[in-house]
Amino acid sequence: MTKTTLLVFGTKNFNNSLNEIREFFDFTLIFFKKETFPTSTMPTINGLLVDIDACSLFEESEFISKISNKPILLFTQVDVNNKLQFYYDTKIILPLNIDEIQTKIKNLITSNKFIKNSSVSIKNYTIDKNERKLKRNNFFITLTEREIQLIELLFNEENPLTKNIILKKVWNYSENADTHTVETHIYRIRKKILSKFKDESFIINSKSGYTI
Repeated sequence: MTKTTLLVFGTKNFNNSLNEIREFFDFTLIFFKKETFPTSTMPTINGLLVDIDACSLFEESEFISKISNKPILLFTQVDVNNKLQFYYDTKIILPLNIDEIQTKIKNLITSNKFIKNSSVSIKNYTIDKNERKLKRNNFFITLTEREIQLIELLFNEENPLTKNIILKKVWNYSENADTHTVETHIYRIRKKILSKFKDESFIINSKSGYTI
C-alpha cells in the first residue's frame, strides 16, 4: 500500500516540532525547502500541513501555488479569522496529542479523495456524482446513474465509440444486440442540456460514432 506523503510548510520551530515526532505517524512528512523541490521533479504530495505563522509565505510561494487540488490542514494555537479561510480545508487548534493529529489528517485526506472521485470536470461542466447533477455556472440538470456512466465513457475515450461498443461497456449487452437504448439515452441527455444550457454540441455524432 502506498504511503500518504504530506508536505510540511511552516516556521523553523514548527518544522522542528513535527520533525521530532514524525516517526510516530503512519504517513511520510516532507519538509518544504525551495532549493530541494524544483518544479520539474515535484514529488507526489497527498496534502499540505501549514503553520499559521507561515501563511504569508504560503501565499507568496510559487511552488506551493502549483500544488492544486490537495487538502490543506492549518495548525494554529488559537482559532483563526475569516481572512485565512481561503488557505485551508480544516484546522487543528493546538495542543493536541499525536493520535488526535493523525486522525484529523487521515480524515482530511480520505474526505478529499472522496470529493475528488465524486466530481468530474468535462468541457466547461462539472458532474457531481453524489447529487447526480451536471453543473455549469449556477445552473444544473439532474442525470441518471446510467447517463453519468455514458457521459464519462464518451469523455474518457479519445476516439468516437460506436453504439455496439457503448452497449457492451455501459450495459454489458452483446455487440450484436438490436436495441435503441444508446440512441434513446443520448437523445435524453442532449435534450436536457439543450433546454438548460442551450448547448447543441455536448455530445457529437459522426460516422465513426459518438464522442464528447
